[in-house]
Amino acid sequence: MRRYRWIKWRRFLLWLAALVLTGVLLWAGGPNAWMIALGIGELLFQLLFAVLFIIIQFVALFWFLARGRTYWILPGETGATWEDYRGNPEIVDNAKRIVTLLKGVKEFKEMGGEAIRGFLLCGPPGTGKSYLAQVIANEARVPFAYASAPSFQNMFFGVGNLKVMGLYKKARKLAKLYGACIIFIDEVDAIGMKRQAGGGGGGMLNMGGAGLLNELLLQMDPPNLDNSWIGKLLRSIGLRRKKAERPAVLTIAATNLPDVLDPALLRPGRFDRQLWVDVPDYDGRVDVFQYYLEKVKRDASLTPEKAALDTIGYSPAQIKHIVNESVVIAHQRDAAVASYEDFRAAMETYEWGLKQPLRSMSQDEKRNVAYHEAGHAVAQYLLKPHERVWKVTIIRRGGALGLAATKPTEERYNRSDSEILGEIQVCLAARAVEEEFLKKKLNGVTSDLQQATQLAGAYLGMVGMGDELFSWLAIGSPADALKMLRPKINELLKDQMIQVKKLVNEHADFVHAIAEELLLRGDLSGEEIEEIYVRLYGHTRPQPPEVRAGVFHDSYAQAAPAQEINETEEDSSEE
Repeated sequence: MRRYRWIKWRRFLLWLAALVLTGVLLWAGGPNAWMIALGIGELLFQLLFAVLFIIIQFVALFWFLARGRTYWILPGETGATWEDYRGNPEIVDNAKRIVTLLKGVKEFKEMGGEAIRGFLLCGPPGTGKSYLAQVIANEARVPFAYASAPSFQNMFFGVGNLKVMGLYKKARKLAKLYGACIIFIDEVDAIGMKRQAGGGGGGMLNMGGAGLLNELLLQMDPPNLDNSWIGKLLRSIGLRRKKAERPAVLTIAATNLPDVLDPALLRPGRFDRQLWVDVPDYDGRVDVFQYYLEKVKRDASLTPEKAALDTIGYSPAQIKHIVNESVVIAHQRDAAVASYEDFRAAMETYEWGLKQPLRSMSQDEKRNVAYHEAGHAVAQYLLKPHERVWKVTIIRRGGALGLAATKPTEERYNRSDSEILGEIQVCLAARAVEEEFLKKKLNGVTSDLQQATQLAGAYLGMVGMGDELFSWLAIGSPADALKMLRPKINELLKDQMIQVKKLVNEHADFVHAIAEELLLRGDLSGEEIEEIYVRLYGHTRPQPPEVRAGVFHDSYAQAAPAQEINETEEDSSEE
């Protein structure tokens, strides 16, 4: 330390001696020396001005390009609380622990601990990851920065790094004022993907690459430095002996693809904790519906419990959208309150698209579609009694001429071999009805055969429900495995076709009744299908010995051009 100070003083004395010598020479040289000195000074000033002008231009350009597209929210500005985050109570409990740490950073450090630096939220879109980060910041009463990872990318090399540096610099300043600060980076996989050797790139034009990720890694886990000018000055003259402290900046990131992130991001010290934010279960959906339905006018038919049963697999964002669309539909029909029928219409539009009836379709083609969907509906009703038939229609929606869909009566996470075989029969039921009642084969079964083949392939080659325990997942190429299993898959499909033909022939009156009602009305609900069955047979459907589960959504494919069908019998697609 003493040697370093002596070097600084020696440098100062040398510059002072040079200035004194220059002054003496100018004094002794007279007016000519002063004129030469002024000329040299003027030239140096012009060069300095030109250089400064160019530097200022580049600084202005890079300042404009490096401005962070970041939304800063100070404590109390959002008002989002734990009461506003619904559907996942376990996630709230985990988040409350983070808030406790942020509120008591000083006490936690006195105990010898270090505040966490990273919190990674993983999960499907619309599950409330960014909203959870806002709630954490508001409850902890600390500043909150919202940034999107793609906004850090830039065509000029280094500009993205400047954005990241500026973001964390401001966050550390605010952390000193408020005790802590939160940075939320959405879609972090855009800049945090795994690096490859030689993949960093270089040159003037660069979208970020590994260099941007490296900067993020450094800023998340920097050395303990005090960058204030007062601290530097006091430390340089030996008046500050206190250890430099790191401000409590918590980085919360969200991604739908955690598997693609670089391992350096996921290590302790960066993202210390990872939390999977999934779609809510039944109880969670009831909680979410209660929150949103309290804000709208509705009648007694639209209850949170009934709505939650219809929306298995929905995220909170989807639930919010459906509730709002229900109000829109009710308002369009000049109703004062939204009803369950409005909610149902909103769901159907969201899942399948707007109704677009084909008025020019001939009666014969309508009859083909009606029997196709009647076949699916009968198989769904009889083979999957623990699911509700939700809708059967021959009115075009999106790219489908017709569809038959069910909704599960409860959430299921496993399926037995008999349930998968029943699902295959549901897929094949439309072709069975065409052959047995229309005496022809139609090209609207493209998606049905595709799904049936995939189910049969999984049955035999993935979950070991056939006579072998072979799994195609072990060889890494399902396409090659499907070719190997093709004879067995075809045999299984033919066997299931025989069984489903027997089923529809035994219930021929049911098939004809549904098809006639579809031709007359266009749509049928699950309740109306139930009424038809009771009217024909005098009782409700019998309960099978075991429960069958799973969602089936079938759509009758629009007719593909004849030349596409003739090219290959196996390659067919919806238009």
